[in-house]
Amino acid sequence: TIIVASVSCIYGLGSPRDYKEMLLKVKVGEEISRQRILKKLVQIRYERNNIDFSRGKFRVRGDLIEIFPAYEKNAIRIELWGDEVERLSSFDPLTGKVSKCIDEIYIYPATHYLAPPDRVNYALDAIKKELKQRLKELQGEGKLLEVQRLESRTNYDLEMIKEVGYCTGIENYSRYFDGRAPGERPFCLLDYFPQNYLLFIDESHQTIPQLHAMYGGDRSRKDNLVNYGFRLPSAYDNRPLKFSEFESLTNQVIYISATPSIYEFKRSSQIVEQIIR
Repeated sequence: TIIVASVSCIYGLGSPRDYKEMLLKVKVGEEISRQRILKKLVQIRYERNNIDFSRGKFRVRGDLIEIFPAYEKNAIRIELWGDEVERLSSFDPLTGKVSKCIDEIYIYPATHYLAPPDRVNYALDAIKKELKQRLKELQGEGKLLEVQRLESRTNYDLEMIKEVGYCTGIENYSRYFDGRAPGERPFCLLDYFPQNYLLFIDESHQTIPQLHAMYGGDRSRKDNLVNYGFRLPSAYDNRPLKFSEFESLTNQVIYISATPSIYEFKRSSQIVEQIIR
């Protein structure tokens, strides 16, 4: 498998363990109720919409459930006979033409920011506790506008998470959903790779400095959001990796550059020059 990513791959994502555990597995001949499938789809952040059938959505017609995974070109059709899965197929979402029949499917969540129901309850309680403490700090500093802004915004987010399990900017509460300690590095795309993955860094003379600077730039922006009451201090933990954290996640690296810096030379055990005539 080849994955192409920008330097933004070091920004925070949800826990790979939770992402894997929350998937929906369906197999031909399996007994599973229609209601259970629909409930699971909603839980992993798929939206029911019978008109606008696009990525991350599903539609239902009797015992026919059609799902458009957030990461696929084709959609999935589940045909039920009572509580038994009679047929599974992949089809073109535009024409409806079936491309192939399949024996079993794995449908991954539509978002990386999700958690089991018990951890959601913990997150809500922790956010309320932090909000109460932060409001007290702002009131002590005489920042009444910031108090009103933060209280209104956070309570709205809490209500959305409680009712639908999601809110705009939910990644700013990711520390609680992941169960991380304050200051602990977030999960990122690199955590989804196997231990022996091979990393190519293209134009490394530009990419490495960008990786160095991303944490500082994000921290500066978060300072304004927190100081002016737009976000709770826990938003600091929704961040890109520090460069030292990035290095700890790399194993086999190939730096590609026409003008490599001292860093690449120090980190390389073998240097290969390409001569083009």
